[in-house]
Amino acid sequence: MAAQPTLVLVLDLVGTLVFALDGALVALRVARLDIVGAVTLGMVTAIGGGVIRDLLIGAVPPATFSDWRYLTVATAGGLIAFLLGHHLERLSAPITVLDAAGLSLFAVTGASKALDFGLGVGQAVILGAITAVGGGTLRDVLVRRVPAVLHSGLYAIPAIIGSALTVAAIRLDVFGPVAAVAAATICFLIRMVGVRYGINAPGPPRRAQ
Repeated sequence: MAAQPTLVLVLDLVGTLVFALDGALVALRVARLDIVGAVTLGMVTAIGGGVIRDLLIGAVPPATFSDWRYLTVATAGGLIAFLLGHHLERLSAPITVLDAAGLSLFAVTGASKALDFGLGVGQAVILGAITAVGGGTLRDVLVRRVPAVLHSGLYAIPAIIGSALTVAAIRLDVFGPVAAVAAATICFLIRMVGVRYGINAPGPPRRAQ
């Protein structure tokens, strides 16, 4: 069973908006950029993962450039964050929540689109995770931060779990709004638990003193 095109599009656009808000808020809070920088970083965060995914699966030109709604939503998100960001720029919680929400939505849409293009189960899970973390990684590199995917174990891991749940639902012919929201919610909750309690993947063993 293929993923439902309309459902995936809606989730993709919502994820685009959420990540655009997130990227623009990072631009304001971390890098203190102007309106051009804020909107640009918001757009890169919003569309980066999707562009990487589409290039890897051969969906060219990427959906971002063949469907005007993606760039419109990404631009709008960046502008909204810039105009209202002064109310939120000192708070880390909105950025963290938006980042987790975007991660979760793109894990679902990335995995489902990979399956639609004929990739196998394992490849679809990987592509879902790449879609989820790609934009945030580009965002962090541009503001000269170590990308969260490299130092936070519960960043890529929730994305992989969300992608795997999506792939399982599609393969079992039960994918729909409920399954999609459930997969995204589980991904979101795992990410937020990791943030709340500072849980990361195991690090290297310490040397004996």
